[in-house]
Amino acid sequence: MSHDTSSAGIVPGFLVSTQWLSENLHRPELRLFDCSATMVVDPVIKQRVQPERAAFEAGHIPGARFIDIDAQLSDRHHRFHLMLPPPAAFKAAVEALGIGNDSLVVIYSTGSIWWATRVWWMLRTYGFTNAHVLDGGWSRWIAEGRAVEAGAGADPENAAGVEFTPAPIQPYVAQREDVERVVNGDAATRLINALRPAQYSGEELPRKGRAGHIPGSINIPAASLLDADSGRFLDDDTLRARFAAAGIDDETSVIAYCGGGVSASLVVFALMKLAHPNVRLYDASLGEWGSAPELPMQLEVTAG
Repeated sequence: MSHDTSSAGIVPGFLVSTQWLSENLHRPELRLFDCSATMVVDPVIKQRVQPERAAFEAGHIPGARFIDIDAQLSDRHHRFHLMLPPPAAFKAAVEALGIGNDSLVVIYSTGSIWWATRVWWMLRTYGFTNAHVLDGGWSRWIAEGRAVEAGAGADPENAAGVEFTPAPIQPYVAQREDVERVVNGDAATRLINALRPAQYSGEELPRKGRAGHIPGSINIPAASLLDADSGRFLDDDTLRARFAAAGIDDETSVIAYCGGGVSASLVVFALMKLAHPNVRLYDASLGEWGSAPELPMQLEVTAG
């Protein structure tokens, strides 16, 4: 299967290949980040985001820095986890990471690639278009025997002089009321649930909230947009066919959601890469919807 990053190695604003990154590690404007995390069940708060900093320090791509996505790049004052911060807080957080207006950003994660697409989406939402996800991530980098270093990672020494100017929030964020309009009959917009089929149907109980999915939403699991063997994104023609099979074309307005706005960012990334004109991420996702008893949930679990 052909992939878009196989020749030039870069799809500007979206993807870079492992080969491209290997050849461009020493570019002075490059800002390379590992944002790996795991969603873990906690007996007290039910669910928390665990940054994989120890794994990063054991081995990472040379020159990479670590992002604790929950502690460093999320709204610490919001009642829901992992929410997009307001402009001033995002600007401060991004500058502290050494990202400026002229930076070339590459993001990867060691496990699920949607942690990287989540950071990409946040940057894109604030108008930064020179961020890229490493196609195939850490696992592909390792499988190809590429260079690895250990330790705390590069220090953003030049962070003090960095200027990041957030644009007004781009129309890539959906709120609860937007989703309610779709549930109440906005036929021009489709809701995409990016969770695994068993989570979508309600067979698998969520860590918090209620089982099932938002009524009327269709299931396109985030992982189904990746090649199962390499972990790389499916090529554009195959991606387009996947969405078309689900009834999504360029005329369809899309709101993607999941449990907490992370895996759905991969669906948003894929559609934006296909130049889809109208796609948003429901940032609070089922963390909000599933915990509000007045909002409907739909189950598709057969008895017995």
